[in-house]
Amino acid sequence: MDFRLTEDQEALRDGIRAFCDGQFPLEALGPSARTGALDRAAWRELAGMGVFALRLPESRGGVGLGMADAALVFAELGRRLMPGPTVWSHLAAGLVEGAATGERVVGGVEVEPGEPLLVEHAAALDDLLVLRADSVERVDAAALASDPIEVPLDPLTPLRHARSLPPGERLGGAELAAQLRREGAVLAAAQLLGIAEATQELAVAYAKQREQFGRAIGGFQAIKHMLADMFVRQEMARAAVYAAGATLDEPEVGDVARAVGSAKVVAGEAAMRNARACIQVHGGMGYTWEMPPHYYLKRTWVLSTCFGSGEEHEEKLAACLGA
Repeated sequence: MDFRLTEDQEALRDGIRAFCDGQFPLEALGPSARTGALDRAAWRELAGMGVFALRLPESRGGVGLGMADAALVFAELGRRLMPGPTVWSHLAAGLVEGAATGERVVGGVEVEPGEPLLVEHAAALDDLLVLRADSVERVDAAALASDPIEVPLDPLTPLRHARSLPPGERLGGAELAAQLRREGAVLAAAQLLGIAEATQELAVAYAKQREQFGRAIGGFQAIKHMLADMFVRQEMARAAVYAAGATLDEPEVGDVARAVGSAKVVAGEAAMRNARACIQVHGGMGYTWEMPPHYYLKRTWVLSTCFGSGEEHEEKLAACLGA
């Protein structure tokens, strides 16, 4: 399988990167964390870039691309910690009218027995996808009874605890639910890949400029080894995520469940360890609100639990290997 990007894919990646850099630079992390509000105008611009309609066929107003291309786009969103329920709105395109164009913001919640119903960006949502084991429903977000979580884990992801879920419109059964879980896992893994890349780049840039004992800390062997390990983890995550996207597009090339699980596990591990290493390279500055490293670690914690935790995917992989 050839993972080299085509010219069109490189143009797609570069266009999304330029948009994210312009609309949501690193300097905006602090102010966005303090307000916690979703910018609806920026959301519609993101939709205008084709992010949500990327995999819809052209006959339905979409771009007509595949999951491999979506993985490239969502890696760029991960690099800039783009706020909002981007994965859920992408999954909702074609299921909820207005999701593809950004006119309606669609979030989602996975219902697990005994687990609390935690809804991200609830105040900004128009619709909520409810993902159960045997069904997918659309719920009017305005009818949701919920209480705010005062201190969410990720300051860029406001959270509310839903006391209950109102009746919703059934969109599909177990097959659609499984499909959305697979696709959501790959898109979350792509965002984790973007985090692994961004934290590696931040650490390298800081190591080149921060001086200690009269020389840049990047010249010390221990720091060199740390940065090299970060790069290796990033590239391993890239291979796993690209493979998952390509396998979803062409299931005949491999085991879909194994590819999806591998992407979530490898990218999650890369993002977590790279984000921690980035903070370590920055030292005490890495924990301050003015610096971006800790935002990446907190987003990694959130994404690691979405569409199956690393431990859940590891168990599925073990079952695949033992079969």
